[in-house]
Amino acid sequence: MSSPTSPLDLISPWVVSQRWFASKGRVPRLELIGSWEIPSDGPRLVTHLVMDFSARVPVLYQVPVTERTEPLDGAEAALIAEVPTDGGTTYLYDGPHDPAYAAALLRMITTDSEATAHGATAQGQVFGAIDISEITSSRVLRGEQSNTSIIYRVVTSNGIDRVICKVFRALHHGENPDVVLQAALAASGSPNVPHSIGAVTGEWDDIGRDTGRARGHLAFAQEFLAGSEDAWRFALRSAEEGNDFTERAHSLGTVTAEVHTLLAGSFGTTAPTPAEVDATLASWRSRLALAIDEVPQIEEFRGTIDALYASTESLDWPALQRIHGDYHLGQVLLAADGHWVLLDFEGEPLRPMHERSQPDFALRDVAGMLRSFDYVAGSLGSTDEAKDWTRASRNAFLSGYIERAGIDLRAHRELLDAFEMDKALYEAVYEARNRPDWLPIPLAALGRLANRPRT
Repeated sequence: MSSPTSPLDLISPWVVSQRWFASKGRVPRLELIGSWEIPSDGPRLVTHLVMDFSARVPVLYQVPVTERTEPLDGAEAALIAEVPTDGGTTYLYDGPHDPAYAAALLRMITTDSEATAHGATAQGQVFGAIDISEITSSRVLRGEQSNTSIIYRVVTSNGIDRVICKVFRALHHGENPDVVLQAALAASGSPNVPHSIGAVTGEWDDIGRDTGRARGHLAFAQEFLAGSEDAWRFALRSAEEGNDFTERAHSLGTVTAEVHTLLAGSFGTTAPTPAEVDATLASWRSRLALAIDEVPQIEEFRGTIDALYASTESLDWPALQRIHGDYHLGQVLLAADGHWVLLDFEGEPLRPMHERSQPDFALRDVAGMLRSFDYVAGSLGSTDEAKDWTRASRNAFLSGYIERAGIDLRAHRELLDAFEMDKALYEAVYEARNRPDWLPIPLAALGRLANRPRT
């Protein structure tokens, strides 16, 4: 067997089985855009930027690879390929699963180091002083869909003993809002995001840009909050056990408003133009048409939904600002000391990066969390007890938000209903395609919102 002439020959058959590969069911059509390499005394640590042309819109992926002359114990699931060479065999591994790559990446960030360029560049950037004297272990976080996160145990002088570094798999031109927004919130002193440590930024060829080059974030490192719990799991358990969640929901509403206030202070606000309002209305109506096409049961609500959307045209719309963009209980942690911590400010992953980085309406985040509470009841079979739990939690969340924001969301009730309706339509399409058994959850929400009395 002869050695392949390109890393693409090895990556192509492996990439289709990765959770972050978006073009499931298609044969990859890969092109190497460039590579960069972290200098190493051990295995070669090279990251390939690979464009896949098999989808309607090409996607650029980041594929870190370690090249070893001996097998890596316990990393069989991360093996990309075995390559026969004149001297034996070279073993190629998915970089985040290799301790050598993991350690080198974190060191690159915390020392502001620059990688060796092979058509693409990469530069570490530390956001605040952190002295990591030792990296004692690393492991990959399981269950992620679109990125790969490495969890480290470290020894530092400032009390941080765990770090998480997110390696972005799909790359885009422009600053990643997950990095920019969380770094700004952390710099403001907010306790409601993890401590930001640093990032890796890169450049690569892009014939679609006037300059011929694109620039974006490749990785992001933060403090990892050990002992925290996913808010979705905590809320679901609370509802299952019949525990009152209103105090927690109220505090989550308060924290959400605080984060929105800090983002508005850091990035500013603007009054929406008629064109921006029209664009939002157009996106709602487009989503409605798609939802009816895919879920015909929604047709019965068309008239009411159209009327609701039309009624918002004459309303006083709130200011635009930077927001979370994909806000739900799964994006929040309950820290070990009981306070809420917000994560994953990337926005909706299917939206282009330039759209995710634009100011939006804070009501979108509020509606997203309201829908998430609805899903708690739906996942428990929509019993009367679960519905009561959800209703109380939703009201408490809104009360907490209103108290902290100083804005009576009830004065924007039609707008909030419209944003929640749009989110439910998105959910209906998603569930019809992926989880038909869950389709009744958004359908019930559409019925409730459509039948809400309005004066």
